[in-house]
This record gives sequence, structure tokens and C-alpha cells, in this order.
Amino acid sequence: MKILFIGDIMGRPGREAFARALPSMRTEYGPFDFIVANGENSAAGRGLTEKIMNELFSMGIDILTSGNHIWDKKDFIPYLDSEPRVLRPANYPEGAPGRGFGVYEKNGEKLAVICLQGRAFMPPLDCPFKEAERILEQIETTAIFVDMHAEASSEKRALALKLDGKVSAVVGTHTHVQTADEEVLPSGTAFISDVGMTGGHAGVIGMTYESVIPKFLYGTPSKFEICNEGIKLQAVAISIDNETGRAMDIKRINISL
Repeated sequence: MKILFIGDIMGRPGREAFARALPSMRTEYGPFDFIVANGENSAAGRGLTEKIMNELFSMGIDILTSGNHIWDKKDFIPYLDSEPRVLRPANYPEGAPGRGFGVYEKNGEKLAVICLQGRAFMPPLDCPFKEAERILEQIETTAIFVDMHAEASSEKRALALKLDGKVSAVVGTHTHVQTADEEVLPSGTAFISDVGMTGGHAGVIGMTYESVIPKFLYGTPSKFEICNEGIKLQAVAISIDNETGRAMDIKRINISL
């Protein structure tokens, strides 16, 4: 099985970048059995809308993971209950809308996807480590993919080491900065601290420099604007043994468009 995971899609520039780059990625790294993407920044950098969700699915994305920004568009929250292909972090307290994991089937292949959110330098949530253990008790599928949406690389790596051999991959999202530490851990779990961002890299993690700098200079609120320059797609392609669920390879992708 081969999975393509797209790093945080940032607004329209990120969506257009994915559409442009997908054919060449299919040729060089595919074919892909599943395409997963973190979509929490897809709507102008903050949240998702029904229209954009459907646009991403129509482009070929099978499952959308998310993080703390999934709640930013209030009109979208009901879709977290009705659309199983969109995941919010599983370690939100019981009773929160939506679901944090799912098992998906396509062309005879099955993939479990788990979405988690870190706690270091992030809003307080239930423990992602214990939540991962609870979810794994419910999953019988061998191929299991985890998106750990977190600030701290230490927290992401600690989770990956804890789950090594229990899941096929643990990939980090949220910082919008791609790391160069991709590897297959000793017991067969693919890992990277952060997949990066798909969108405009000429500004500040997907936003224009001009709209962000007042916050740092004066500490005053400012409306961030999506960056449309320095467009890159950042992703990983992961190969998984269907019988064992062990990752065989992880390739980091960084395409300038």
C-alpha cells in the first residue's frame, strides 16, 4: 500500500498547488492507494467550509485530518458529525462534535487514520498518548496512519517511539515548517516531525509578512492575509507492507511551483 500525505494546505494557494502537483507526484511517487491531507487551514488559512471540503475531495483527496483550527468556521462544525472523511483531533474531550479516527476502504484496501493534537505549547486537551492506546484497542486493520498535530518536535517523536511497531506511520503537522528527519523507526513505523505546508512560503508560515509583522512589533491584533508567493507543495509518500502494516519507506516531497 502507498499513502500520499499532504502537509497543511494553506488557503487557495495551497489548494491550487495540490491540484497542479498531483499528476507529477502520481508519476514519480505513485500510484497511491490513499491520499490524506491536513485541511484545517484550507479556507483562507483558518478552518474548512463545505464548498472547500468538496473541492478537496473532488481533487482526489480521500481523507482530511485537522487540528486546532478545525473549529474556526462555525458553519462547518455540523459536518464533523455528518462527514466521516473529515477528522478532528481524537483527544478532544468526550462530547465534542465529530470523530477522531476512522477506517476507510478503497479498491479492496483498508487504512485506519487517527488524528491527534499535542499539548505542549497548545490548548489543554486529553492525553494524546493514552487516547492513541484506547483507539488502537478498537482497530483491527494492519495499516494505521497517525497525524500528530503539535508544536513540539519532542512530543511528536515521543509519540512515534511509543507507537513504533503498533502503527504504520506517525507524521507531524502544525508548524508549517518541513523537517528533514524522516525515517522508518526500528519496529517499522514511518516518522517525520513535520510534513510542512502546502501554500505560499515567501511570508510567515503561509501568511504575508506585511500582515504578520505588526503583531510582533507592537503586540496589537492584526488581520493576517494569505501569502501568494513562493508556492511550494510539501508532503510525504509512505510505502506500507499490507500483511504486517510495517512501513517499508518514507519519502519527503518538496516541490516548488
